[in-house]
Amino acid sequence: MGSLYAIVLGAIVLSLLAVSLTRLSKVKTKADYLVAGRTLPAFVLIFTLLSSWIGSGSLLGGAENAYKHGFAALWQAGGGWAGLLLIYFIAPRARNFAKFTIPDLLEARYSQTARVLGVIAILFAYTAIASYQLIGGGDILHLVFPDVISPELGRYIMAAFVIVFTAIAGMSSVAYMDVVIGMLATVTMVVALPFLILAAGGWSTVTHTLPATHFEMLGDLSFTEAMELMVPTMLLMLGNQAMYQKFFSAKSERDARVAVVGWIIGTVILETVIVAIAVVGSVLFPKGEVSLHPREIIAYSALHGLPALLGALLMGAVFAKVMSTANNFLFSPATNLINDVFVRYISPDASNKRILLVSRLVVVLLGVWALFQAMGTESVLKKAIYAYTIYAAALTPVILAAFYSKRANAAGAATAIAAGTFITVFWDTAFVRNHLPAYAADSDFAIFPALAVSVLGLVVVSALTRPPSAEQVALFHAGAVESEASQA
Repeated sequence: MGSLYAIVLGAIVLSLLAVSLTRLSKVKTKADYLVAGRTLPAFVLIFTLLSSWIGSGSLLGGAENAYKHGFAALWQAGGGWAGLLLIYFIAPRARNFAKFTIPDLLEARYSQTARVLGVIAILFAYTAIASYQLIGGGDILHLVFPDVISPELGRYIMAAFVIVFTAIAGMSSVAYMDVVIGMLATVTMVVALPFLILAAGGWSTVTHTLPATHFEMLGDLSFTEAMELMVPTMLLMLGNQAMYQKFFSAKSERDARVAVVGWIIGTVILETVIVAIAVVGSVLFPKGEVSLHPREIIAYSALHGLPALLGALLMGAVFAKVMSTANNFLFSPATNLINDVFVRYISPDASNKRILLVSRLVVVLLGVWALFQAMGTESVLKKAIYAYTIYAAALTPVILAAFYSKRANAAGAATAIAAGTFITVFWDTAFVRNHLPAYAADSDFAIFPALAVSVLGLVVVSALTRPPSAEQVALFHAGAVESEASQA
């Protein structure tokens, strides 16, 4: 059976490498590398959005939560669903803006200071997200090859795969790999769930074996705990740079809007299936190694609870999804360092050839940083919420204000980004915890204080300082701050 899993994983890796190499010849300019030449059709956008969103945060963090708490874990997924409904109205505006990165947007609407602070926040958040994808990939490799690959060695191997695939062809490589990965994952997970329910003795056995709270809306979570899962996820979704870059890559505004509809349907189905598999897996495997590391329940169920071929395909799909998310969240901050630092401040006249070379070097360096973080992480769920919170508190309020507020200004945006980042990064330090009220010190997550200070800073500072000029706001909303032709 081990050889079958090895063959499937090998075939998937080689297939993804082939996709990357076929896209390499089409990457000749900065726009080709960063936003796929703005040529992605709706069909490709649907699967790349789906694959970039559902990775280890859902397959490990969400599954770990479902193993422990049942369907209440869907509060985390539900934040994404709520965000998606709002994104339906934002997507065409984002495509019309047609830049490369979120800091592009921040400078166009606010200032250079907002751009630089945005880059810092994204680097903290996205390398953290990439880091726990490496943990997920390492866990899978260890489960398949337990006598050869340790979880730590698996993280190194996963990092090498991700760095190579991401560096080859940029957004074009990432997007077209995601089509293959998204279709494989969707089919295998939907097919695997009824097999696992049957192996557990039927749905009635599942419901009678687990506590009743596993099937209640809040389960054994308090309302505050549910919101600590939902709110960061929703706000990350609303301000997610990886998502906006896909919209910037869309062929047209219509393709962007159609893609969101398909993304909503796919996300609701897949995240519900992931939680259901984890819940059923907690009945099949209540003890043993997986009970000590519940984040592994999806992969463990594939290995021990399914027919060999289906299990191998599901394991391969999970591995590919984790790799896809790592690709997306490694590539995204790399574009920031290239577009928002290197081209903007260091070498404005750099040739396309030099930009592509530096881009690939930056991917390697960020991959090493993500690996360093992965080696020091124990809880994927906690790391996921930390990363989501940085983005949710620091960037999402100012991004939404850019599209929907005429009063928000550069000083307010800089205050919000700096405050949201600072509070999230330092929330869990001993010094801060020792000076917090008891009720706040008991919370593992910084979302509510970080978000409150960020929004308050945005509103109050904007109100007390000079508003942006009407011309700046009008140019931003027209998407005409800089012509798309000059960017390419």
